[in-house]
Amino acid sequence: MPEIPDHLDYGLSILFIGFNPSLQSGETGHHYANPRNNFYRILYRAGLTPRLYEASEDQDLLRLGYGFTNIVARPTRGIDDIDRGEYAEGRKILHTKLLKYRPKVACFVGKGVYTQFSQKSKADWGFQPDPVIPEIHEFVAPSSSGLVRMPMDEIVAIYRRLAEHIAEHGS
Repeated sequence: MPEIPDHLDYGLSILFIGFNPSLQSGETGHHYANPRNNFYRILYRAGLTPRLYEASEDQDLLRLGYGFTNIVARPTRGIDDIDRGEYAEGRKILHTKLLKYRPKVACFVGKGVYTQFSQKSKADWGFQPDPVIPEIHEFVAPSSSGLVRMPMDEIVAIYRRLAEHIAEHGS
């Protein structure tokens, strides 16, 4: 299954970083394409998008200043199918992308994504006090997977902090 393309550009307000694409994303070529994934619903409810987008419109979010990438590019059934070597390689590639494109905020969609990137043992929700790349604000948000047990209102409230930051500091 082919890798799905990143949506990257210079000057992004937010670069959303996932673990890796789902098999459905791999089949469709769009980020967060699994219908059970709540990503686009969360963005809309948090005030990050003016309307509810579909996964097939993921490239359109570049116009809002939002990009997409993953720590591992290969689509899998789940994160258990990713090995340590893939994470190590993905960490280097992601670091290079962040240095090249320099988004204002790197939003890690899941604590595990951030701990794999930062190699820190834990992280709290929200902005990280000691970013890996000091010039980029690192924000840890809950995974948007339908498997997450956290109530949707709590997830949306965390993403709303990101929307408030963007509104306050400009895009």
